[in-house]
Order: sequence, then structure tokens, then C-alpha cells
Amino acid sequence: MASVFDFDACTIDGKQQKLAAYKGKTLLIVNVASKCGFTPQYAGLEKLYADYRERGLVVLGFPCDQFGHQEPGDEAEIKSFCALNYDVSFPLFAKIEVNGDKAHPLYRFLKSQAKGVLGSEAIKWNFTKFLVDADGKVLRRYAPTDTPERIGKDLAKLL
Repeated sequence: MASVFDFDACTIDGKQQKLAAYKGKTLLIVNVASKCGFTPQYAGLEKLYADYRERGLVVLGFPCDQFGHQEPGDEAEIKSFCALNYDVSFPLFAKIEVNGDKAHPLYRFLKSQAKGVLGSEAIKWNFTKFLVDADGKVLRRYAPTDTPERIGKDLAKLL
């Protein structure tokens, strides 16, 4: 696999989605959770999507329940939560694992391309973010504490 666009994933509605459909777009890929201290970042992610989508940004949310059981719901509950609480309009995908033997292949690739603190590949918590350019190259990993507003400053230069 040479780029993010070589992967596919199941949407929150249960349909297979080839990430190649996003070729030519800048992606911000985030492992999300509904019951996390960082959950309010949904609002900032939605604002980034609204502010930059006309310039080519797509935010992709991947729910994950590997950190403190903070995404306990099923896909219908997650979709409803995101719509009702944060009016999320960016694409959401089915719940996945981001670490371990069952980690989604996309996340294995992302982690290998942009390592974390001290060269670690493991995702440490919810709302870790990966910035991917329009050619599918992983440019940067952001920590959960890196807010969407901070990332917006990087996007303004990139887009």
C-alpha cells in the first residue's frame, strides 16, 4: 500500500467505501469517541470541515472503543449522538480498532507513516488525528490534545 487511497472502510451506515473516492482531497482522519473528555472536539472538527471543505478538506471520523470504553454504542447510536449533539456532517465510519492484532489496515498504515512520541506507533487515546495530503501521503500526526483550532492554522497554509 502506497497511500491512504489504497484502503477501504465500512461507513457508519454499513456500506463499503473506497478511500480512493477522496483522491485530490486533503484528509483529517480522527479516531473518535462519544464519552471522552475530548468529545467536544467534534464541534471544532465540524467547524474545520465547514470552513475548509470548499478548499478540499474532508474530515473522516472513525469511532473506536479501545480507550476506557468511551465509545460503547453501536453505529446507529454513534450516528445519532453526533448528529444531535454536534450536527456532524463529515463522513463517519463503522467502529474499528486502531491498535493491536485487530487494528484496521488503514490505521496500521497511518501509524507506520507518522509515528507518535518517541517513535511509538501505538495510538495513545481518542481524537488522535492524521493529516493526509491530496495525493494520499500522511503529512503529520496530531495528539488528542491538539485542538481542531490549532490544526486549522496548519490547514490554512496547506489549502
